[in-house]
Amino acid sequence: MTYIIAEPCVDVLDRACVEECPVDCIYEGGRALYIQPDECVDCGACEPVCPVEAIFYEDDVPDEWEPYVSANVDFFVDLGSPGGASKVGKTDYDPPFVKNLPPMGEED
Repeated sequence: MTYIIAEPCVDVLDRACVEECPVDCIYEGGRALYIQPDECVDCGACEPVCPVEAIFYEDDVPDEWEPYVSANVDFFVDLGSPGGASKVGKTDYDPPFVKNLPPMGEED
């Protein structure tokens, strides 16, 4: 099991979780952040610092955001487990589910 970053993060990309992560397992896509499940040590340090409350333990993802579990898996299909997000930097890739979402996170 691992943590999942869900819809509240899309187009927000606050990155407080990235700074808090002790193992550098939170990767940045074009529109969202993703947690590499093989690199995550399930410490939970990222969850309380997320200002938009987008991080959930995989078993606790709200039903309406369940597709983000698959999106997180899909993000790492080609990327694999590079051993640290700082080695990779920001990518322009998002899984189709996230890429095709309407713009989010904007204040009215």
